[in-house]
Amino acid sequence: MPKIVDHDKRRVELVEATWRIIASRGIEGATMREIATEAGFANGALKPYFPTKDDLLTFAFGHVFNQTNSRMSDSTAGLRGLSALRSYCHEILPLDAERLNEARIAIAFWQRALTDPAKAALHDSSMEQWRDALFDKLREARELGELKEGLNDDDIVGGIMTFALGAQITATLTPEHHSADQLRSQLETYISLISSEKGDLVPTAGSKGSA
Repeated sequence: MPKIVDHDKRRVELVEATWRIIASRGIEGATMREIATEAGFANGALKPYFPTKDDLLTFAFGHVFNQTNSRMSDSTAGLRGLSALRSYCHEILPLDAERLNEARIAIAFWQRALTDPAKAALHDSSMEQWRDALFDKLREARELGELKEGLNDDDIVGGIMTFALGAQITATLTPEHHSADQLRSQLETYISLISSEKGDLVPTAGSKGSA
């Protein structure tokens, strides 16, 4: 009886091997041969799954995005307003080794997206999903009386996205100045600037919303 191959599982295994290679050698060191070896594949066995490294990188970005969204859904379950916004942002920020490796994949993808319209469009549509979710959480925060009066939601969401995506770069390049604790503190500073006097308090260690 022929062996049944789980192709979706194999694609994820290749993505995880790509993370490990990029983490240790950078995107240029992530050759198809090295990725195949890291994943335990024979040389050339990647072709049916990913004909080129760009194909693999695009799939890796989509996998990272979906994985982040899954964590966001779990971490914000039962939360509203600024509490939900905080937990949502924690899943983008590189607060642990897994999220730092995801940031490396995102950075490598951004480099390709600069000159590849299809990749740029994929990135734009992905970021629009995050922006829409942040707008929803701001509307909740305003209904709960957690936001200062007179603030522009476009500016708030733009600031959060700039901070969160920028943190992926800075934490990768200068981790000594952008530790998990520092990134959490920086996010709390931003939240404090937009909070009303009765906005939600900073969560204590171990409480819902801490990463």
